[in-house]
Amino acid sequence: MSERVMQQVAGTATPEAAIVAALKGRAIVLVGMMGAGKSSIGRRLAQRLDIPFVDADSEIEIAAGMSIEDIFATRGEPEFRAGEARVIARVLEGGTQVIATGGGAFMNADTRAVITAKGISVWLKADFDVLMRRIKRRNDRPQPHDRLI
Repeated sequence: MSERVMQQVAGTATPEAAIVAALKGRAIVLVGMMGAGKSSIGRRLAQRLDIPFVDADSEIEIAAGMSIEDIFATRGEPEFRAGEARVIARVLEGGTQVIATGGGAFMNADTRAVITAKGISVWLKADFDVLMRRIKRRNDRPQPHDRLI
């Protein structure tokens, strides 16, 4: 039994347990620009709240059987975005969890609607210089030249 569950049983709910209870089965969905920290913050938040963490980009790669970079290169951005929307809608069926979306996911009106219906979105903001520094450190992301501006 997790510490959170033991404290609830003992009647001493933690702030974290109160947050999870307030979610009422909805997900916390982290959105923001590529490099804003959605995955790293999401992992820590999920651990702190003792709920599952799902990285939408990883789920997309599993579903497609290839990396996001390869999806962009072979199928193009429109097909990637369509698959991303399907994966996020599927993941949101999982109830209370923390979900890190891709940098462009929230631009899709259907994705925004499903996130609004089944989750609580949290926009992670970072300065442009911070985003560029983080993106340049990694080579597993689509090129940001026209996705950040």
